[in-house]
Amino acid sequence: MKSYGFVPSDDREIGKTATADGCIPARVTEVHRELYKVISMHGECNARLKGTFYKEDIKSDDFPAVGDFVLLKYNESGDSQIAKVYPRKSKFSRPDNSGHNVRYVKTVLEQVVAANFDYVFILASLNHDFNINRILRYITVAWESGGTPVVLLTKADLVHDFSEQLRMVQEQAIGVDVVVVSALTGLGLSELSKYMKPASTIVFLGSSGVGKSTMVNALAGEEIMTVNTIREDDSKGRHTTTHRQLIMLKNGVMIIDTPGMRELGMWEVQDGLSETFADIKELIGQCRFSDCSHNNEPGCAILQAIENGTLSRSRYRNYLRLKGEAKFTEDKAAYLRSKKEFGKKINKELRKRRISL
Repeated sequence: MKSYGFVPSDDREIGKTATADGCIPARVTEVHRELYKVISMHGECNARLKGTFYKEDIKSDDFPAVGDFVLLKYNESGDSQIAKVYPRKSKFSRPDNSGHNVRYVKTVLEQVVAANFDYVFILASLNHDFNINRILRYITVAWESGGTPVVLLTKADLVHDFSEQLRMVQEQAIGVDVVVVSALTGLGLSELSKYMKPASTIVFLGSSGVGKSTMVNALAGEEIMTVNTIREDDSKGRHTTTHRQLIMLKNGVMIIDTPGMRELGMWEVQDGLSETFADIKELIGQCRFSDCSHNNEPGCAILQAIENGTLSRSRYRNYLRLKGEAKFTEDKAAYLRSKKEFGKKINKELRKRRISL
């Protein structure tokens, strides 16, 4: 389990449950609705959830996700049983207001799609689909997750000059490593070696057509993922991954790939925004007035920075755009929470009336 990133001291986080119930630590490698694949000291096996996961008051983010360390009651003659999830050091989650991911849970507000990773490789293609706003969105979500973002500008072999795209990302992605790579020629792959350490876990983020599967194969040194072609007219592609999975490479590095990543939104990312736009946050704190709107107030540090060229207008616009997206998502989640609570109260009153009748 140590090769899968498990630290024995993590047992203290769980208490005496493992020894009391005969459970052992395991890591979730695949999720298929109610069926999980896990790896433990006994090797890989199928597992299902213990009945306590289906209580009405359980939260959807308490359910296991790919990359989670769990307590497992091993069964050598059938499906094993997941008893509990270890505390996570990092996670990617998305707002899930439909409730489709867990049939038995009545209140679903957050769904974790990947957990316990060290680095977040954000893949952005240098072809027609290059989008700086999308890259910044992924960086913000990555900082919020607890992982360390690294931007990979892929398919360098398809462009004659990528200097402008590289300059743009380096200017906007302050404090984040940016690497130009080509899985075909091998350009830039050696620069990723400092992240490719045994027992480390890497999550891949990126839209369809950016070359995630090709990059995984290049880093693995063998074809372990199917590669789909993209449409040449718009550089779009189909998602190859059909389920969430953790892949162990021969060098001991683990990679998480999941189709759920394409649906990540600006889900409670205030810390991530502060990290991505730390320079702007610092300037805001220097404004003369605490309620400065940064439009025309005297002593506005933002306006002064834009005027003297230390802050670009495009970077400030990107900050406002992502901040607006985050507020919309949070307001929507708050609205749905209140709607669910209101529905619960109505149902409770109706039950009381039926009993009284």
